Amino acid sequence: MSDATSLAGPRSRRAFAAACQWIPGGVNSPVRAWKRLGGQPLVIAAGRGSRLHDLDGRAYIDYVLSWGPLILGHAHPRVVRALSAAAERGVSFGAPTEAETRLASVLCQALPSMEQVRLVNSGTEACMSALRLARAATGRRLVIKFDGCYHGHADAFLVAAGSGCATLATPDSAGVPPEIAAYTISCPYNDAAAVEAVLARYRREVAAVIVEPVAGNMGLVLPRRGFLEGLRAACTAHGALLIFDEVMTGFRVGWGGWQQLCGVRPDLTCLGKVIGGGLPLAAYGGRRDVMAHLAPLGPCYQAGTLSGNPLAVAAGLATLAVCARAGFYQRLTARLARLLAGLQAAAATTGIALQLAQAGTMWGYFFADAPVTDWASAQRQHEARWRVFVSEMYRRGVYLAPSPYEAAFFSLAHSLADVRATCRAAAEALAAARAV
Repeated sequence: MSDATSLAGPRSRRAFAAACQWIPGGVNSPVRAWKRLGGQPLVIAAGRGSRLHDLDGRAYIDYVLSWGPLILGHAHPRVVRALSAAAERGVSFGAPTEAETRLASVLCQALPSMEQVRLVNSGTEACMSALRLARAATGRRLVIKFDGCYHGHADAFLVAAGSGCATLATPDSAGVPPEIAAYTISCPYNDAAAVEAVLARYRREVAAVIVEPVAGNMGLVLPRRGFLEGLRAACTAHGALLIFDEVMTGFRVGWGGWQQLCGVRPDLTCLGKVIGGGLPLAAYGGRRDVMAHLAPLGPCYQAGTLSGNPLAVAAGLATLAVCARAGFYQRLTARLARLLAGLQAAAATTGIALQLAQAGTMWGYFFADAPVTDWASAQRQHEARWRVFVSEMYRRGVYLAPSPYEAAFFSLAHSLADVRATCRAAAEALAAARAV
């Protein structure tokens, strides 16, 4: 069978049916509903190391990793110990703690563009707050984003959005007033000239340009040489702020994020995922003069009862302490490169056109004849072939995202044995997909 209709075992099916009674669509995040893949989702019972275990007792090598945060793998002992110790001291205070300051210091020292940082609870919160701050600091209303980039589900960003909407095969969201969407302009990813043209047309009206420096929500798409440098130059020339959404890439591609690797310094940066070690935690920060507009120093309001939650901060500090070890990223990047080489060899053997990309410990693939550089080319991939491939990988114990528009992730817990097992499974799954 080449689809996902029979993947879920009886316990998963019963659990999902119960969820559908109380939760819209049975899920709390739409991509988990498997609408692109078809069938019913696996319901997860536990995760340990590189493995997920579903309710029916099946184990999977996991390359979703909670959509990116688990760079150490599931239930890493250091993170579990940190959480246990923090919980014994209290799970929430709604007041300052020294641990918040320690985490803020780590983030700002790792990313020199962040002179100050504010902790929040999710990537959506970080991005919507950074946009409000940019508007407050510049006195302007418009924002430029990019087709296929996803910055959370705030109204201002659900315009030609990426995976958060593309997973449901709809480009925008009902409930977003057109008056709000009118303040957002979306340009093609990897097209700095288009941004320059918009900035020139709307002189002194654009508050910020926000971009995923490596796009991870239309599959993994790397920036072309000169694209990010062009955005920096254009923003500087026109007085707009440049916001890097490094919710995915922050501490995923390297210690200092993609901005350290590319040498482009944004005005504001949004972080999430890895910095919380799997718990709800995100952050936004940047130049001290811009951050000074935030309450209680300035008139730009943002608050959150659970911001800087001690459990999330403890998990984040424990995770980053491991990431900071010498050679950490080099070892993971090299091991992931072996995985991609094996996948490429399997594709060549079966005669299937497969485009692969890697950014540190992130990776992605497209069933396409030519390199994918933007949202338009991502949509031209062979989705039927993707559907067969992913379904067959699940059957062989490999857990991939149930959407063709998501990046994949690698962790410290993934062994060379996992890499070899994944490559063997891929060879068989690609052979099945060739018939489509």
